[in-house]
Amino acid sequence: MTAADLATLDLADPQTFLDVDLTELWRTLRAESPVHWNEPRGDNPGFWVVSRYADCVTAYKDNKRLTSERGNVLTTLLQGNDSASGKMLAVTDGARHRAVRNLMLKSFSPRLLEAVAEQVRKRTRGLLEDVIARGECDFATDVADHIPINTIGDLMDVPVADRARLVDWNNRTLSRVSSEDSQMDEWLARNEILLYFSDLADQRRRNPGDDVLSTLANGLVDGAPLAEDEVVFNSYSLILGADESSRMSSIGAILALAQNPEQWRKLKSGEVGIDTATEEVLRWTTPAMHFGRRAVEDVELGGRTIRADDVVTLWNSSANFDEEVFPDPTRFDLARTPNRHIAFGFGPHFCLGAFLGRAHVGSVLEGLRDLVSEIRVPGPGTRLYSNFVYGYSSLPVELVPEKA
Repeated sequence: MTAADLATLDLADPQTFLDVDLTELWRTLRAESPVHWNEPRGDNPGFWVVSRYADCVTAYKDNKRLTSERGNVLTTLLQGNDSASGKMLAVTDGARHRAVRNLMLKSFSPRLLEAVAEQVRKRTRGLLEDVIARGECDFATDVADHIPINTIGDLMDVPVADRARLVDWNNRTLSRVSSEDSQMDEWLARNEILLYFSDLADQRRRNPGDDVLSTLANGLVDGAPLAEDEVVFNSYSLILGADESSRMSSIGAILALAQNPEQWRKLKSGEVGIDTATEEVLRWTTPAMHFGRRAVEDVELGGRTIRADDVVTLWNSSANFDEEVFPDPTRFDLARTPNRHIAFGFGPHFCLGAFLGRAHVGSVLEGLRDLVSEIRVPGPGTRLYSNFVYGYSSLPVELVPEKA
């Protein structure tokens, strides 16, 4: 790992996140340039990098002057627009955002999701029992890949036979495994997901059920049904968001527990509860490294003037390690309270699936606590090639079973 030079830093380049000491990078940015201008590089325009917790929260709350409607991640923001603008919840603001979110929330209330959470626990326990019996596994592909996709798949009533394909498409859409994967692969994968849900939504209009996709395909907003592309883009957003972040947090959890044996002992002994431990895992892993906005007028933030039409990126992966908010932030502390992390974002666009994300991570921690006596990571994992998602596409693990 190399130290970052702020003068040449390029956070649009996925390679940066593999080459640079990220802990030191975020610390330097918070201390020296908390609202930092990332210079234009190649075909990409410049953009603002916001690294302090307080500034990120301020920006997240200001959805009038800092809009999501021209993209909410670097990939689309630097292109100048997002084709899903005004059609997908994540890139829609104002009254339309509130109305569509309220429609979708009917399927995401904690009361309805409690039964889903119980299914998550059973499924996770079964997956762990299988890999424990084998001794060695790739925790990413053998365990983590199967938990969130099946949960959101159940909620959307996606046929079981199709779910592995969706995981593969998801992997290629927002995070490439290496620099050899092309942007065309990302584009093709995204289109595959959109076409898939267009067909499935058509089926649900003819034969509606009580799943989330049927709610979108047949629901009314302001007395009118959602347009076809709104149904498809929001289905795409659900499958992408629910799957990617939960998987990466679960993989990151097992790596952190293996590297911090004293925290593993506290989890095993019951000294630390699952709910508190889950929040620390989410802070520690922060899979969605950033979200972005575009200024619609001049905005003062952190002592800098952001001009109208500038791209602003809010780095959760820095904010969640801000010394002003989290004492001893580089310590993995499962008992950390309070823990006001922003792994799910903040404000009007706070993640719709946060309850499910917590349920997924909690089920993994609970299963490990109950079934495993020792976690070993015999070799390095394979990091994703991404400027958006932090995590691993592969992680070899040995799980030693708890004595009966």
